[in-house]
Amino acid sequence: MTTASRPTPSPAMADSADVLVIGSGIAGCAAAIEAARAGAQVTLACAGGLFSGSSFFPGTWGLGLIGPKDDEDADDLAQTILKVGCGVADTDLVHTLVEDIRPSMAWLVKLGAVLSRPANEASAQQAAFIPCFDHKHRLWRGLTRDSTQRAFAAAFERLGIRVLARCELLNLIESDEAESRRITGALLFDHEGKRLVAIPARAVVIAAGGTGGLFERSLTSRDVLSSAHGIALAHGCTLINIEFMQMMPGLVAPRRNIVFNEKSFRYARMDPQPARELLELRSTYGPFTSRLASRAIDLAIDRAGAAGMPLRYDFPTHDVPEFVRTFCDWLECEQGIARDEELRIALYAHASNGGIRIDAHGSTGTAGLFAAGEVTGGMHGADRIGGLSSANGLVFGRRAGQAAAAWAKSVPAAQGSPAVGCVTEGLSSADARALTCRMRQTMSAHAMISRTETGLSRALADIAEMRSDMNRLCGQEPEWTEAAAARAMRLQSQLALAEAMLGAMRARTESLGSHYRADDTATDLPAA
Repeated sequence: MTTASRPTPSPAMADSADVLVIGSGIAGCAAAIEAARAGAQVTLACAGGLFSGSSFFPGTWGLGLIGPKDDEDADDLAQTILKVGCGVADTDLVHTLVEDIRPSMAWLVKLGAVLSRPANEASAQQAAFIPCFDHKHRLWRGLTRDSTQRAFAAAFERLGIRVLARCELLNLIESDEAESRRITGALLFDHEGKRLVAIPARAVVIAAGGTGGLFERSLTSRDVLSSAHGIALAHGCTLINIEFMQMMPGLVAPRRNIVFNEKSFRYARMDPQPARELLELRSTYGPFTSRLASRAIDLAIDRAGAAGMPLRYDFPTHDVPEFVRTFCDWLECEQGIARDEELRIALYAHASNGGIRIDAHGSTGTAGLFAAGEVTGGMHGADRIGGLSSANGLVFGRRAGQAAAAWAKSVPAAQGSPAVGCVTEGLSSADARALTCRMRQTMSAHAMISRTETGLSRALADIAEMRSDMNRLCGQEPEWTEAAAARAMRLQSQLALAEAMLGAMRARTESLGSHYRADDTATDLPAA
């Protein structure tokens, strides 16, 4: 972006922190609590309200959490993750994840969260309790939203964790010390005060969610902005497996932005009606995969477009699995949708399988910068076993918080004034909305299920054109405001992530798990 000829503003300075955590989902909350327990002064900032993002997304009936039953099962789970990941997951991160799930479950219970269980042993052995893409039953628990929020809130109060709600990450602050490059804080935008705020911090943990903010339809809250990856890239981080994104069926009518329960596919009646064996297979997993023949169902849903594919349920009079009953009861009681009502489903961007590359302690490789949760990658591969996204947030959130606190104790406070950069330019609200809409349209058209060389090349050209248009428009506001600067910085980071995703999708020319290349003719597709 070009610099407008106006005075450089000085952002407001907030109280410093030992550890600054960005994001208030499971990973961010776990990181903040563990850093504070290690003796660090912790501030948590989040773009929305406290307890937001995908972890506490209201459009789902529940959040599953799985782990190994015992040591033998732990080895099997690790090998299954690697197999389902199609050879692109990081082996060390996979083993770290599996080893720490049960201790993290116990940690969560000790905090006061209530983990739900199957109604009885017979229910626990139902096929519906086999995690998606898995081959056997595991230790299954359900995260109850209200009790988890209460447990986290009590820990925050007890540990003195400061919360800055509706404060969005715009950039990271680097030390101006010549001998070393390290992160020494962050530049935020306070949406309530409409002002830029710089926070000095000895360590920063990014736990700001995945890539759903780049798409028109996303089963995440709109406070998942998908700008943190681009910010991390600008400060020396790298991405791993960013081409692998889960795409999930969700309702577009009679209500929108609601996760569809895949276990209910076997009772669905559509036109044309898929083969029974394809519906049975599709009922075993949630997000799209190119690995299995039932991908034909997802492609048919995709062809139905934004209006969605109509379906109705035809339930038997008995033996309906607990998972399906729970979903239907939730639709009726919480969403006002009767179980005999027509639904329309379409494909939504959902959880990311890739993201910022980290090590087993959440370090990004950039000194002073850590990351955890869906913003990261490596512990999952081309496909992800159901219930492991929550586990990932818990395990690596705790680890990143502990490591950030240890780092904060080892370094002095940064010297010099914060070099925040790029704050002299602004983008009008109308221009930002138009460019964001173009970006989401491009990503939805070319980076969802059907990806081709032609489409991905066109999308990359579109992103380059948007960046050029943004550079031209920046600074044209009659009166510069800090909100205008925030809009420009956000979009700049979002476009950086979009470009990285499209580049990775284009480079991987074969279909692999959640990444489907429609121009890969290696495998034939059955009819839906």
